[in-house]
Amino acid sequence: MSSPLPSGHPQRVLRLAVGLVLYGAAEALMVQAALGVSPWTVFAQGLSRLTGAGLGWVTNAVGLLVLLLWIPLRQRPGAGTVANVLVVGTVIQAVVAVLDPPSSLPARAALFTAGLLLLAVASGLYIGAHYGPGPRDGLMTGLHARTGRPVWQVRTGVEVSVLAVGWALGGDVGPGTLAFAALVGPLVGWTLPVLDVRRAPATA
Repeated sequence: MSSPLPSGHPQRVLRLAVGLVLYGAAEALMVQAALGVSPWTVFAQGLSRLTGAGLGWVTNAVGLLVLLLWIPLRQRPGAGTVANVLVVGTVIQAVVAVLDPPSSLPARAALFTAGLLLLAVASGLYIGAHYGPGPRDGLMTGLHARTGRPVWQVRTGVEVSVLAVGWALGGDVGPGTLAFAALVGPLVGWTLPVLDVRRAPATA
């Protein structure tokens, strides 16, 4: 078994940074595909349309507000948690600004698929760096710890709630939303063990 890497190991920092940038880019690809996005992005889209602020900036603001909810839940953020709040939305804002949405349905489906696959890789990189969960994941685990409810119940309740509010505010709900819900778990379940910095090295 490999031992945990030192907390400041440059490989972990690089994986965290690359993973968060790719995560933001992946979200932007799915947004521009206009086939439906993840529940939290639907929520951010709804708030963006309500306030007129850019989607990426709203994503950062939502992440910060969710992070503040950690305080009564007695959750402790890591460096990766704070970086998530600062980086992901900023990258979404930049990519959406330069990437035009495709016009044809096959192109939109291809763009969404690329975004979903990229997000799975990005999740494996930044989660596998072990610098702390994203603010939304920490909210789920904090609520689980405080309420005793199973994680899947907490996650479902929170995500259905933000999805409903985002949809009511004009967020993009569609087949991509269902595909995200069905596929992101298995995909990250495959990429995370492969990209985890603490996995055991292969033996000859």
